Amino acid sequence: MKRYIAVWGSIFFFVVCCSLYLMLETLSMQPARPDVLNEYDLDSIEGKIKRIEGDLQKNQDTIRKIKDTVRQIAKGDENGIKSLKQIFDDAGNNGVVRMDERFKDNILEVLVARKAVSIAEGMCGLQDAPEAKTDVKMLRVFDILPFDNPDGGVWKQGWDITYDHVQQTNQKLRVFIIPHSHCDPGWIKTFDKYYTDQTRFIFNNMVAKLEEDPRRRFIYAEMSFFSVWWDEIDNSMKERVRKLVKSGQLEIVTGGWVMTDEANAHYFAMIDQLIEGHQWLEGTVGVKPVSGWAIDPFGHSPTMAYILKKVGLRSMLIQRVHYAVKKHLARNKQLEFLWRQQWDQAGSTDMFCHMMPFYSYDVPHTCGPDPKICCQFDFKRLPGGKLSCPWKVAPVPITDKNVAERVRKKEELCDYQYDLGVGLRL
Repeated sequence: MKRYIAVWGSIFFFVVCCSLYLMLETLSMQPARPDVLNEYDLDSIEGKIKRIEGDLQKNQDTIRKIKDTVRQIAKGDENGIKSLKQIFDDAGNNGVVRMDERFKDNILEVLVARKAVSIAEGMCGLQDAPEAKTDVKMLRVFDILPFDNPDGGVWKQGWDITYDHVQQTNQKLRVFIIPHSHCDPGWIKTFDKYYTDQTRFIFNNMVAKLEEDPRRRFIYAEMSFFSVWWDEIDNSMKERVRKLVKSGQLEIVTGGWVMTDEANAHYFAMIDQLIEGHQWLEGTVGVKPVSGWAIDPFGHSPTMAYILKKVGLRSMLIQRVHYAVKKHLARNKQLEFLWRQQWDQAGSTDMFCHMMPFYSYDVPHTCGPDPKICCQFDFKRLPGGKLSCPWKVAPVPITDKNVAERVRKKEELCDYQYDLGVGLRL
């Protein structure tokens, strides 16, 4: 079989080579045509390109003049009608705009009859509107930030944090712990591989652990994974999940089909995936999200804040922005804000937003500026596992003994501070 293929392949190759040779030989014997040479002459091509560029520039100039004149008419200047007619005539004479005379007359008649152009409700007529009144204008912040990344000490992307160990306070520190899970429907693994390796087990354990203690909470965002798991579980498990949702132990955040990209995605796609997730939730679990959760898109868009406001969400959380922006807002205590669209004069688009201050949304960067403190409570990084704490302070398993040890150390510190004449509220 191999010899048979090799013989026919050789014959085919020989025939092709001979055909190409005969074709080139025939072409080389034909006399040259001067008109063909002139058509493809480089100077001629360059001249055509210049003429096209000139026509494009004329078109752009004409469109700009039309826009300026329409704005003039919208402000009530009737002379703008004459200016617009002159622009149409000049454009037609120059060959820039070829417009049917009846169509042109109809446009002018409408403008004359109305004597002004009004923007229909819901359309964008905001380019001439004044800027919205806000305390922080991010476009101006971007102009003043150096966007450098100096070493901030234990808080690498911030600044050195110090505190007084013996400072007395009558205020208790309230700590909010938000257990969550995030797997990308598309990243290193395939969607199915993420589900079978990780996400399925997360959902199963979530139900078991929430039912063990009614004080526990869990949030989840991506309905693409959740819907696959929902189709696998039986009716008994579905009722258990609905009960957890109703009690508030399990909260669905954002509720989109994915945690959408906000930098490159078109707003049609951002809305479409949100509709997909919300319709699925309403038809199966019977719940509507009230908060947004966007911890992993690389950059955040005001478009998403606007969309979430329009679909009825009350608040949102974001994470991945440039470190210089986080540091600037942290210094000014502005990490929580009402996100207003820059064209919104009345504040109708205001969306309450919390920006996470530190590097990431993992355990080491979510309990304070010093990740080596936080990492001691990341029990996935216990010695012997795949992950470790790069800050050289490893977590240890919680036991009655080491809990008692920590309590004893606090009591010793308290006694020491009272000896110094200062009070400490534990």
